[in-house]
Amino acid sequence: MIDKLEYNTNREQLIIPEYGRHIQKMINHASSRESKEERNKLAKAIISIMGNLQPHLRDVPDFQHKLWDQLFIMSDFKLDADSPFDKPSKEILEAKPNPLSYPQNYPKYRFYGNNIKIMIDEAVKWEEGEMKEAIIYIIANHMKKCFLNWNKDSVTDVVIFDHLFELSEGKIDIRNSKEVLLDSSVLLRPKRKFVNKKSIKKNNRPRKRY
Repeated sequence: MIDKLEYNTNREQLIIPEYGRHIQKMINHASSRESKEERNKLAKAIISIMGNLQPHLRDVPDFQHKLWDQLFIMSDFKLDADSPFDKPSKEILEAKPNPLSYPQNYPKYRFYGNNIKIMIDEAVKWEEGEMKEAIIYIIANHMKKCFLNWNKDSVTDVVIFDHLFELSEGKIDIRNSKEVLLDSSVLLRPKRKFVNKKSIKKNNRPRKRY
């Protein structure tokens, strides 16, 4: 009896472990049958059992389609059986996704971040007017806040205007502006936590004194 014991370390690796080893053995058995008619009959029986094991999938659109795809995947695409849906492709399933394009630019003033540069580039495209002027000063205030988060010392508006001129490649020039940015104490003011006063109930009952 001991010699016939099987350990998972000696067994083949399950392709979809959620269905268990018995389903995997059924699929392997169906794949080894020579008769196409017998393979189709076994495949339909296995699909029925798989559906019973995954009742939460019954509300998912194309429930049967997903089960048939999993059946062929678990057979390592070796099961030759008729399916009511298009069979999945092993090449498409194993295809690697395209690498993500991460920004590789290294800005001179990293404490501003890449988003500031994107905002400046978009502001340059705007038509001249009050809206563009307003968005420029919003960007300048945000730059000042980023600068203060990096360096807690105070920073003059002249420095921010010079950096804005440089980052916009000379297309935004407010260095001679008489406008004043927000004060450092306002930009670094901590946010107050919202307290629902209705949830605070005062107990006006007099305390008993003993």
